[in-house]
Amino acid sequence: MFPNNTAFKIAVTTNAPSADTVVWSVADSNGAIKTQGSFAVSAGVQTSTLSCKSTWSGYGALTATLRSAGGTLPRSGTRPTGIATFGVLPDLSSAIGTVTYAHQDQHRFGMQGFNGNIAALHALGISWTIDDREVSAMEPNGPYTYTPSVNDLDPFYKANPDQMRIVRLDGLPAWDSKTGQFNDSYYAPSNMTEFKDFMARVGTDTSAIRSANYPNQQKNYYQVTWEPSLGWADSDANFVAMYKAAYEGIHSTDANAVVMGTGNPFPANCDTCTTGYLQKFGALGLWNYIDAVSTHGYWNAGTYPAHPPELQDSDPDPANQANALDNQMTQLRSVMQAGKPNMKLFFTEAGTSYDPGLSYGPTVPSQNQLFAHAAVGVRSHIIVLGGGAQVTTLFFGPDYPGEVGYGSFFDLNDAQGAFGATNLSPKPEAMAFATMTRVLDGTNTLGRVKGTPSGTFAYAFQQLGNGKVVTAAWAHSNAQWPTSGGVYSQTYSTSYTLQVDNAGTSGIVTKIDGYGNVTTVPYSNGAVTLTLTEVPQYIVSNNATVAKNNSTVPLGYTGQ
Repeated sequence: MFPNNTAFKIAVTTNAPSADTVVWSVADSNGAIKTQGSFAVSAGVQTSTLSCKSTWSGYGALTATLRSAGGTLPRSGTRPTGIATFGVLPDLSSAIGTVTYAHQDQHRFGMQGFNGNIAALHALGISWTIDDREVSAMEPNGPYTYTPSVNDLDPFYKANPDQMRIVRLDGLPAWDSKTGQFNDSYYAPSNMTEFKDFMARVGTDTSAIRSANYPNQQKNYYQVTWEPSLGWADSDANFVAMYKAAYEGIHSTDANAVVMGTGNPFPANCDTCTTGYLQKFGALGLWNYIDAVSTHGYWNAGTYPAHPPELQDSDPDPANQANALDNQMTQLRSVMQAGKPNMKLFFTEAGTSYDPGLSYGPTVPSQNQLFAHAAVGVRSHIIVLGGGAQVTTLFFGPDYPGEVGYGSFFDLNDAQGAFGATNLSPKPEAMAFATMTRVLDGTNTLGRVKGTPSGTFAYAFQQLGNGKVVTAAWAHSNAQWPTSGGVYSQTYSTSYTLQVDNAGTSGIVTKIDGYGNVTTVPYSNGAVTLTLTEVPQYIVSNNATVAKNNSTVPLGYTGQ
């Protein structure tokens, strides 16, 4: 990934049987050719270097062949045959200006899969990662073997204090497990007294680390369980008792603790979703032992991008409509407000895979699959923030084995992907993420824009310090998005009129496309006419009063 308007090089290696000509092109995420050319090569192995600079931002897919001898770029790891990819990062300083953060926790984007890869985190605009403090990580061999220390901090965080920690607490070693072997907090610990004391030591440790390394961070954030509905096998009472021990232990030593749960895979609308657990265990006292809610952000696992987050919004069956991610957000915020008003909400994982049944190979993923993967992935995080989450966490960094396509980057070494891979090249999703974070970090949520037509989605945000308004908007058509696989429309569009100023006024707003390219658009009578597609665009305007009047703040959301 390269900065906008900065020189970089593309090196092309050939092994032509005789003198020949390389014909090359660079296409964007939509498959449109941005630039192309050719150059002569002699026989045998040689490397030719193109000197490049781009004022266009986004994803680039390089293709190349020999005019006479043919051939194409080889498959590399999880990246298919025929392309080499790169990204040009947007420079949006002129469009959105600089935001001042009163405290560090106002940042809104975390990520899984790049702990240690600070270059990738910075390129993607990330401020939160997840740090392990489970009993299984800190006391694998026996009780009271962990001693808190301000120096008990991964060197990565020490060197990069712009990366805040969400402290992960699930995971019990064999010695503290009712099963006699590791379990991911699917049972309460065997030794609850030691567990509570362990959590007090984690609080001591975390509080000291924050004071020494994060002086502008207001709170410390702890997540007690991780997708417990995938395996919880203990009693209901013990689930609440485990939270009580964690909560009381942490709060006994950390006056700035925010203890979060329950971290289920789906936000709402089922017994095993986060709302189901909050209601079930809340009736047994859980609300007393959480300061905020954390959840994961999946909406129909195993069916993306064939099943985008808005698919069921237009379903005639209300029961199906409730599964749409925007409606799950509304339900989750409602349950939270009934249980404990005005709580913070963290999404600690949300990701998008390729379509079911696909396997990495010479022709997988296709350009169309990569287009859909990016469009659906970025929309899900906008819905989460627009629906009232303080923080959302992108999942995942590189492709990894076992689940196909969740990475936002190709792993160029390993055919099935690898955790911790570092030889990477971006997918369109990575570059869409890089734009989204630059535009929406440093904002408060104003909420969903009122009165949008069916199939049109618009969420308003305002920069901290009563700054500029940013409206993220896109269109989705089920008819253009086959749920059984197939070709997803890259050309579907619809017209939408967004009010950006007072009636009777005219002027200009700034439009940022989904990959960070900036244009200006005139408006008249206070409204701008937009052409929306399946890829979000961002409209930057100045009249916050109009934006606030035309949007609905999510229930219980109180800002960053």
